Amino acid sequence: QPASGQSLLLLLLLLGTSLLDAFPHNASQKSCGLSKYHFLLPSELKLIQDMKEQFEETMLLSDRKCNTRVFHRKWKTAELSVPDRVLLVEAELDLVMEALGHPTAPGLAERHRHPLSFLAQAREDLRGCVSVSPASPHAPVLPATAPGLTDMFAPQAPKHQPSGKLRHWLHKLEVAKERETDGCLEASAILHLFQVLSDLKCAALREECP
Repeated sequence: QPASGQSLLLLLLLLGTSLLDAFPHNASQKSCGLSKYHFLLPSELKLIQDMKEQFEETMLLSDRKCNTRVFHRKWKTAELSVPDRVLLVEAELDLVMEALGHPTAPGLAERHRHPLSFLAQAREDLRGCVSVSPASPHAPVLPATAPGLTDMFAPQAPKHQPSGKLRHWLHKLEVAKERETDGCLEASAILHLFQVLSDLKCAALREECP
């Protein structure tokens, strides 16, 4: 029985090697298709604008006092490298979806399913475009596991070391998440939705971003 098990393992390893030779490494990578965000449809922008305006009206009626500057930056998105822009927008959309996942405004998520679905899809499209290098202090710590056939064919995004400029902003974002109230994070996310969309377009345009 042990000999049979070893033979099966050897066969699987040989099969895996043969398949890897047959399909180039790049072929297994997830396609990073962001071209649809070059120009956003007016209908999409209108729905997002409606959601933003409705929230602003609700906020004016409340006593909410916020001085959140999460989205404040002294540099332009176009100054970042293309991989940095992708990581920037992914982090922004993470914050937006997290903040709007439990909205303080009654019925906000229910009434605005379509724009929220659009933002969630944009975040999903960004995933896998760039992978943070393990050398980065912001890289996730992954458990050590033995490589298997699943790992051999898993989509691999290009490794990237974020710039100091982006790392500083990501750190500021994490600090804000810990210190700010849910209501203020929600307000900041919604009030800066069009900035996030502009950053998304810049990431999609790559080197052509003005």
